[in-house]
Amino acid sequence: MKKYFILYKPFLFFLATFFLTYIVLTVLYQAYLNSFGENKLDTITRMVVENTDQLFQLFGANFRIEENESQSFIKLIYNQKYVARIIEGCNAISVIILFISFIVAFSGKLKPTLLFIFGGSLLIYLLNVLRIAILSVLMFHFPKQESFLHSVLFPLYIYGVVFILWLIWVRNFSRYASKDIK
Repeated sequence: MKKYFILYKPFLFFLATFFLTYIVLTVLYQAYLNSFGENKLDTITRMVVENTDQLFQLFGANFRIEENESQSFIKLIYNQKYVARIIEGCNAISVIILFISFIVAFSGKLKPTLLFIFGGSLLIYLLNVLRIAILSVLMFHFPKQESFLHSVLFPLYIYGVVFILWLIWVRNFSRYASKDIK
C-alpha cells in the first residue's frame, strides 16, 4: 500500500488540493449567497445583468431588463420580446470556482498563479456576459432551439474556454510545465 501511495503521491496531492480548494470556495460562495436571503438576487448576478445590458447599449440594441420582485431572477427583453431570465446560476461563479480549484491544484510560483487566476477569472466573467448577450439574440431568432443553445452549445463554449485555459496553465506555468518545449 505504501508503495502505491509513494507512486501516486503527485496525483493524490493534486486530487486533495483540487477538492479542498473546491469545497472551501463553494462553502464561501454559498455563505455569500445565503447572506441575501430568500427571493433576493445576489450582487454578482446583478452585476452580470448590468454588464450584459451595457454591452447591448454599446451596440444600440433594443434591449432592456426587468426585475421580478417576487422571485430571484431578472427578465431579459430583446426587441420587445421576453427571451430569457437570469438567475444566480447564470453568473459563472461556479465555473470560476472550478477553474481556480484546478489552477491551485497545479499551482506554480505564487505571483504567476495569482495573476493567472485573476486574469482567467476575469476572462471567464467577460465571456459569460458575452455568452448571455449572444444567447439572448439567438433565443429571439431561434426560440425552438432553446434547449440546444442553453444546454449544449453555450456550456460547451464556456467549459471549452476553461479547458483551454487549463491547458495553457499546465503547459506553460504550472510546476509540471516542461521548460524545454518551445
